[in-house]
Amino acid sequence: MDLLKVAEQAFAGERKEFPAFKAGDQITVGYRIKEGNKERVQEFRGDVICIHGSGDKKRFTVRKMSGNVGVERIFPMDSYYLRERTGKKARIQERRVK
Repeated sequence: MDLLKVAEQAFAGERKEFPAFKAGDQITVGYRIKEGNKERVQEFRGDVICIHGSGDKKRFTVRKMSGNVGVERIFPMDSYYLRERTGKKARIQERRVK
């Protein structure tokens, strides 16, 4: 059997269940922040603007108002591939269409 198919099947069994939400809902996303040797969870509460992608590459944009400034953040649905990466490797590439 092809090793690639075996690996895909192994990762397919590890899918997480996420709560159902859609654009316009207000949600709170907790994400891990590392500062030196300390690690903490920071919450980002805002409105879901849009949901992009499908499958493993699904991501959503959350917007909140911080004072008079609007702040937007893009979160991946399943970010296991970023766990051990640091620096430039940990960045999520954003594709912009003009």
